[in-house]
Amino acid sequence: MTETMTRQEYQAAVSKPKRGNKYGAKRTIVDGITFDSKREAEVYGQLKLLERAGKIYGLALQRKFELVVNGEIIGNYKCDFAFIDVEQDGRLRVIDVKGVVTRDFKRVRKIIKAAYSIEIEVWK
Repeated sequence: MTETMTRQEYQAAVSKPKRGNKYGAKRTIVDGITFDSKREAEVYGQLKLLERAGKIYGLALQRKFELVVNGEIIGNYKCDFAFIDVEQDGRLRVIDVKGVVTRDFKRVRKIIKAAYSIEIEVWK
């Protein structure tokens, strides 16, 4: 006597279990926005409070910067948060929330500094 499986049963039996994030980050949803980690969602909450208090404005999520070397675009970088800081004379601040600063991120950080004269702040 042979037993038959449905396609879904077979795929469930042979599929690999889903892996979590390499660094243990858990996706979190706040205000209908999905963040890559709980910490990133916390920072968003703090920045929204500062925006309501009038200390910052123009809060942007996932702002895109082109990575330019010798006049050629070699890639893109999306920061977690960018905003204008009223308390620091209207300076543009770029924030990236990281648990671990990787070698690739250090390289991107240097390119952004050279191309735009912007220092990317890392919040842990």
